[in-house]
Amino acid sequence: MPNTIEYAIEWDATGARLYETGVDRGVLYVQGANGYGDGVAWNGLTSVTESPDGAEPTDLWADNIKYASMRSAETFGGTIEAYTYPDEFNECDGNLAIATGVYAGQQGRKSFGFCYRTKLGNDVDGSEHGYKLHLVYGATASPSEKGYETINDSPDAITFSWEFETTPVNMTGGKPTSVIVIDSTKADATKLATLEGILYGSSAAGSSTAARLPLPDEVKSTLT
Repeated sequence: MPNTIEYAIEWDATGARLYETGVDRGVLYVQGANGYGDGVAWNGLTSVTESPDGAEPTDLWADNIKYASMRSAETFGGTIEAYTYPDEFNECDGNLAIATGVYAGQQGRKSFGFCYRTKLGNDVDGSEHGYKLHLVYGATASPSEKGYETINDSPDAITFSWEFETTPVNMTGGKPTSVIVIDSTKADATKLATLEGILYGSSAAGSSTAARLPLPDEVKSTLT
């Protein structure tokens, strides 16, 4: 006989066919002695690949059976790709300015934070359904290859790429973290606008506030 049961779960309902795409609104915050510096736009951002690692299981055996399983600490890193980068990123990439427009390589590398946005889409609104903000803390970039090629009949721009690792920062109510993700379709719109004013800076009534990277506890209090 045909199955006549009506299930409580509905698959692929209208408006629920979600996907994530794109990357834009990159912002760099170089870390200094007193925290993260003013944010600057990261133009030409083409991709950010998140590569979490760790959380590997270690099995414990007792009484001739698998007694428990423990997991190692999780780490967070990734790869940033872009056609260009802010001048401020030079000191994060081991370049020291020794004169105007002159940089010496193989120098110390500063830590940095950054944020970027990915778009959320669905079957009703397309890619304008919403977005996610990704905040990354305590990042350090590794040396990377730069390949220069002659201009030919099929010219292309050079793409720069940097692998990065992170050191987590403290967060009240949870373990230290290196990354926070905010979903615009779930966060309070007014509170999210306040957070974006902090991340991107604001300008109103003849005055302006520099962009800055709030730490996890401030992000939580702003959105709560």
